[in-house]
Parts: sequence; structure tokens; C-alpha cells
Amino acid sequence: MKISVITVSFNCAATIRQTIDSVLAQDYPNLEYIIVDGASKDGTVEILKSYGNKIRFISERDKGIYDALNKGVKMATGDVVGTIGGDDFFPDNGVISAVAARFIQSGADAVYGDIQFINPGDDTKIVRYWSAGEYRVENWLKGWMPPHLSFYLKKALIDKHGYYFTDFTCAGDYELMLRILYKFRASATYLPKVLMTMRNGGTSTASLKHRYRANMEDRRAWRMNGLTPKWYTLWWKPLSKVVQLFKAK
Repeated sequence: MKISVITVSFNCAATIRQTIDSVLAQDYPNLEYIIVDGASKDGTVEILKSYGNKIRFISERDKGIYDALNKGVKMATGDVVGTIGGDDFFPDNGVISAVAARFIQSGADAVYGDIQFINPGDDTKIVRYWSAGEYRVENWLKGWMPPHLSFYLKKALIDKHGYYFTDFTCAGDYELMLRILYKFRASATYLPKVLMTMRNGGTSTASLKHRYRANMEDRRAWRMNGLTPKWYTLWWKPLSKVVQLFKAK
């Protein structure tokens, strides 16, 4: 099984080396790494060039994160596709091996796991822990979703059911997972392991204004797929993140 990991970057010179090194240190042999950079001007591109043929990358202007992700997915040649942010890193060298083993063991279409969030200035300080839990399709109605950066999906399903919608600004990942897992009932399985370390304070954990925009996009994701949530579904989704603060290890 070949696994493609995609990073979307823009002006990530301060953190991108840690991201890349954590991918290249994975002990899984059949791993493809693709970076889609948005024409960074802070030295990111020079860092990418320094890795030679260890990575595949392009650097050009894009129409946002989901446009860049689509470019990466279309470049990917793996059986499975996953993502890692330009300021995030794998917590250990066995993440991809564990993901591959879970795919083989379960026969599922998607594998996901847990995420830990750290303080931007202290890699050892875990401030939030996202324990994703076992997959039950009805949990979508309770505001549940898999963490996108711990989510690995068979590429054939993206090719079949469509890519990220580029007119979303922050909930395009939610829409894609809702569409493929809930609407089209692709199978998924939970891997009880931390698969990603993220720096707190990124796009998905930003201001209340951003959270409001994300909630509006979440609602649109259900409508555009012809799906009807419960009255509480999209209220519980952001509130559930508060619980994660008390799960920090």
C-alpha cells in the first residue's frame, strides 16, 4: 500500500523543517510526500529546495487552502491520501506504519486517530487533546467529525466522489468527510493513537468571527449534500471542542 502525505504551506519557514523531517523520519517504506506551497516569500521555498528529491513540491499562487489541497491530491500517486500542516509534525516515526497496518487489518475505506495540540512556543506543553473515538455513522448527527489531520482516505474515493470545494474558506475538509463518509457511507475505522501534533492557535482554532464563519459553512455542507442534521448538530460541533481542553495529557 502506497501512502501519499500532502502539506499545504504558505510562509512557513519557521516550522516547515520540523514538519518535513517528521515525515521523512517515518519508518514506512512506501511513502510519498508532496508539498504544495502558495508562492511563499519568507524563505520557505529555499528550504523546500534544500531537500532535493526527497520531497515533491510546487510553489505557485493558489485560490486558498482547498485549491492547494486539490492540487496535492491530483499529484498524489498513492492508494491512500493524508495531510499534515506546514506547522505541525508527526509525534513519532511509526505513524504511517500504524495507519497502513490498520487499513490492511480492517479493510476500511478510511482510517483516523487522535490529535494533540501544543503551545506554539513549547513543543512539550500539551494544551488540548482530541480523542476521536470509535466510528459510528450516527455520531455525525451529534456534531462529531474525524480530525482532518489524522484522517487517511483511499484516493479512489476522492476520485469517485469529488475533491474539496474551493469556495469554502475553513470547512471544506468537514464537507468532504461528511459527503464521503456520511452521504455515501464509506467505511471508516478508529486507530487509538496520536497521529498528529498541532500547534494551537492555527486557522481552525482562531477567533470567534472565524468560528461563526465555520459554523455557517458547516450548515452549507449539509444543505449542498441534501442532508438534514438534527437541530442541535451544528451547535454541539463547536461546543465539543471545549471538552477537549480537559482531555489534555
